[in-house]
Amino acid sequence: MPELPEVETVRRGLEPAMAGAWLTNVDQRRPDLRFPFPERFAERLTGRRIDGLRRRAKYLIADLDGADLLVMHLGMSGSFRIEQPGKAGHGAPVLGNRPKNSAHDHVAFDLSTGARIVYNDPRRFGFMQLIPRSDFAAHPLFKNIGLEPLGGALDGAALARLFAGKTAPLKSALLDQSLIAGLGNIYVCESLHRAGLSPLRAAASLARKDGGPSKRAILLARIIREVLEEAVAAGGSSLRDHRRTDGALGYFQHSFRVYGREHQPCAQCGGVVRRITQSGRATFYCGGCQR
Repeated sequence: MPELPEVETVRRGLEPAMAGAWLTNVDQRRPDLRFPFPERFAERLTGRRIDGLRRRAKYLIADLDGADLLVMHLGMSGSFRIEQPGKAGHGAPVLGNRPKNSAHDHVAFDLSTGARIVYNDPRRFGFMQLIPRSDFAAHPLFKNIGLEPLGGALDGAALARLFAGKTAPLKSALLDQSLIAGLGNIYVCESLHRAGLSPLRAAASLARKDGGPSKRAILLARIIREVLEEAVAAGGSSLRDHRRTDGALGYFQHSFRVYGREHQPCAQCGGVVRRITQSGRATFYCGGCQR
């Protein structure tokens, strides 16, 4: 499933085309994706202006003129592409070097600029919802989402506050979306390795007895932000389905130090990268330098 850097990459790709444009037509080609589309979905969107495009955790949110927000989730295999009239590939776009299967084009947004935004999702685990702006904070999709790890909200003090008293393994706590929004398996494994912290240590070990942040908490918060920022700059990680809106692959996967590198030497200490299972998820780490 796309993680925060992949979704942020998509947002940055779509925003220049969508922000400020009017939706002149919406072509909804099936009644549902992961969930049914809202009633009169295409009708309710047609003629609306997109004032901006933002991200919350792994959700894309289009701010519409009026009272509604368009919430979009990529699921496992969802992707957006931008078709521009008169440009190479218009009408027959490609992703990387492989043709795009238009049978999985489920929604197309025609914009007042002449561009078309197409949502493609072979597995149909993504979804789109319209929710009232006034309900956003209390909506079931968003009311229990934790702080955003990009920006200034995540620091050592925040990690200490969130993890104080928690005996859960550190990796499990970092993946808890009610604590920190948008972190996924790849970037947690990579961040913990760079910080030299074992995924098995208790989350509470990042807080001092007085509740303040330990040096480990301060270091980890900084490294999480750095890893996410590097991944966004690289266009995310393309392991299976993720592509940018122009069809190009992300390339952060070439910077992995532990993820997917079981039995390979650790670049930090020369030890061997291990793979274990935590809460049903694969964890990659080096037992030599992660303590």
